[in-house]
Amino acid sequence: MNIDQAVMALAGTLVLLGVLAAALLSPWWLLLPAFVGANLLQASITGLCPAAVALRRLGVSAGCALR
Repeated sequence: MNIDQAVMALAGTLVLLGVLAAALLSPWWLLLPAFVGANLLQASITGLCPAAVALRRLGVSAGCALR
């Protein structure tokens, strides 16, 4: 798995967990998918993705989109 795939998997997992927690626990959990969406938008504009930086430090191989 490269960084591109790992970032998408992480974002998708956090969105699903946030929505599930909002449905079962509290609507405040909708802040989690909102934060993930804002981060994805920010990364598309600036090219800087904090998740990709963290995954790179963990040794995940580079992909073609997030280097």
